[in-house]
Amino acid sequence: MKQKTYTTKDNVTVIVLSPSGRLDIATAWQFRLKLQECISKLSPHVVVNLSEVGFIDSSGLTALVAGMRDADKEGGSFRLCNVHPESKLVFEVTMMDSVFEICETEEEALEGNPRSAVS
Repeated sequence: MKQKTYTTKDNVTVIVLSPSGRLDIATAWQFRLKLQECISKLSPHVVVNLSEVGFIDSSGLTALVAGMRDADKEGGSFRLCNVHPESKLVFEVTMMDSVFEICETEEEALEGNPRSAVS
């Protein structure tokens, strides 16, 4: 899994995680741990680039939801970008596309103003 760190114009640190392959029962727990580590130790602002993830199951969705909740608890932001066409269907069928902030590109996800958690 690739990891990059960006600093926005507003001097906010954003972590970009780019998993690859499948985000399923076999890999979701590792991804979940990586999200927790990034949010708690590096920055509550996270972008997950899904361009190299061709398959997501319920375990993968659960890991993403948990990451979004962790970021919200820390007053951060959580965005998805470059969702692979085959994975996009999973988000649409489960209606999770209305839950997550999904951007077309990584640049678009990084340019968005990190939103603070709603109290």
